[in-house]
Amino acid sequence: MDYDIVIVGGGPGGLTAGLYAARGDMKTLLLEKLLPGGQAATTFWIDNYPGFVEGVSGPQLMMSMKDQATRFGLEIKTDEAVDLEVLDDGFAVVGGEGRYTAHAVIIAAGATVAQLGVPGEEKLRGKGVSYCATCDGAFFRGEELVVIGGGDAAVEEGMFLTKFAKKVTIVHRRDRLRAAKAIQEKAFENEKIEFIWDSVVEEILGDQAVEGVRLKNLKTGETRELPCKGIFIYVGNIPNSQFLKGKVDMDGRGYILTNDEMQTSLKGIFACGDVRKKVLRQVVTACGEGATAAFAAQQFVEEKKGIAYK
Repeated sequence: MDYDIVIVGGGPGGLTAGLYAARGDMKTLLLEKLLPGGQAATTFWIDNYPGFVEGVSGPQLMMSMKDQATRFGLEIKTDEAVDLEVLDDGFAVVGGEGRYTAHAVIIAAGATVAQLGVPGEEKLRGKGVSYCATCDGAFFRGEELVVIGGGDAAVEEGMFLTKFAKKVTIVHRRDRLRAAKAIQEKAFENEKIEFIWDSVVEEILGDQAVEGVRLKNLKTGETRELPCKGIFIYVGNIPNSQFLKGKVDMDGRGYILTNDEMQTSLKGIFACGDVRKKVLRQVVTACGEGATAAFAAQQFVEEKKGIAYK
């Protein structure tokens, strides 16, 4: 085997797993298709991670996690897992750039933001349609923007956009937000934020760039056009588990099923973070699951090697 443990995904769950595995004297490789940090690295401000009284920026927190894990010997490579092979004596994670064998694998591949699937979305992606306020907010100084969604991400990123925008309208399909109460209270107090309830996007308008959105009220059936220069979409996530289809048990949406030790239905394969079925997807829960997965994977590898666990 090339490694004791291979970790797929470099978000907070994967980085914490890497930290614990490396500190456990496991030869560990982490594969990340982009930059370490996952979605958390594109989150402007994280206000609910323990130990940071005034909060901490997502990029700063993720960079610190990466530096801490590599200090203990975690190896990180830029590659995207496309397949998992079950071998007689372990596993092989197949990436676009190579093939990596290990005694155990931890899946921390996270999730990808979901799309609305409406006319104009694909055509105007990068031309006013965005899924990352931290990445693109500064391009819309003094403009009117629309945020779609009602969860923590939608409301938090909507508040972030008020740093640049003249006005931010949050459109939600229900008559109340799903975001945490503390986040809601801040948004309701923000004079730059307005809300449109019980409504969905039917079409994103514009030829060369976003010019507005057509909304439909789900209760009345009425439609209206709302002018804007940018639309930021936060309507959920799709787990990055496609390469494991048919190899480990998942729910109907593709989230990986595990036990309390993060063990999947395939012995030696563990999962943590947003790719796993659970009730709360936050940085702090991903970190806890990453630590648990690494500890369980270490026990699995040591038992396989005939090393008595102490």
